[in-house]
Amino acid sequence: MVMKKASRALERRLFSRNVRELVRRALAVIPAPAPIDWRESRAAVWVDDRLGSGFRAHADLDDVTLDDLLWIDDQKAALEANTRQFLAGLPANNVLLWGARGTGKSSLIHGLLNRHVADGLRLVEVSKGRLAALPEIVRRLRDEPYRFILFCDDLSFESDDASYKELKSALEGSMFKASPNVLIHATSNRRHLLPEYMSENEQAHMVQGELHQGEAVEEKISLSDRFGLWLSFHPFRQQAYLEVAEHWVRRLAARHELALEWNDEVRGEALRWALARGVRSGRTAQHFARHWVGSQGLGRISLGVNLLGGNSP
Repeated sequence: MVMKKASRALERRLFSRNVRELVRRALAVIPAPAPIDWRESRAAVWVDDRLGSGFRAHADLDDVTLDDLLWIDDQKAALEANTRQFLAGLPANNVLLWGARGTGKSSLIHGLLNRHVADGLRLVEVSKGRLAALPEIVRRLRDEPYRFILFCDDLSFESDDASYKELKSALEGSMFKASPNVLIHATSNRRHLLPEYMSENEQAHMVQGELHQGEAVEEKISLSDRFGLWLSFHPFRQQAYLEVAEHWVRRLAARHELALEWNDEVRGEALRWALARGVRSGRTAQHFARHWVGSQGLGRISLGVNLLGGNSP
């Protein structure tokens, strides 16, 4: 019996060794990901899988400009100033853009990249599940002759998700002090990135006339506090929404050489579109513009009228 058990254990070890050797040989013949050329690529995504980790060029980028983003002038000015400091080699802050959905948080980052790519600005998108790789990402970027924004889009954590500690550790450690060419920019619908509960506020207490938050609240606030610059975004009022919708209707119509008017009929359609979705935002305005310009263009094609306004031959 003892001999049989020893034989089985030996077989398992040999099998495991053979599997590892097969995997090693297979990986040896698979070409490694080509190193990214930052002269040609303005943005990348950090990937980490069984074939290795590295930067994958981001080919499909938003062509939005800062001039396309209306009614967030204060946020644009603050982020632009912080970025110009960063590009000049001066002190700059990590940035948290938080607030209502669809109000231009992510678009502002892309517009910033498009404006300053010629100045050496580059972007690396890092998903929440890859936050543990932040030290390795920073290490690889440290000696590059460019300035990098590590972009965490739509970032939030559940109460039982401990991965936020990876980000907190990165922000409070010496990582960025040793890498002056890297900043973190994150967007979130939550101001403190973590859910907040009424029961946690009940833990607050008074000490010599001063209000002290409970430990749970302090822990949650401590994460967002690591970002030196906070930018808040709020739902649009009706007039702001209509101006953004008009901007995108005119821009898309010009791109497709359509002569479309902005009148009371279109304004009414834009308002009904927002009402059906329950939100007035820049994203809602852009979605309406795509719908309106696309449907009007298709209607003219169906009627035999070309996009320049004349009759089809």
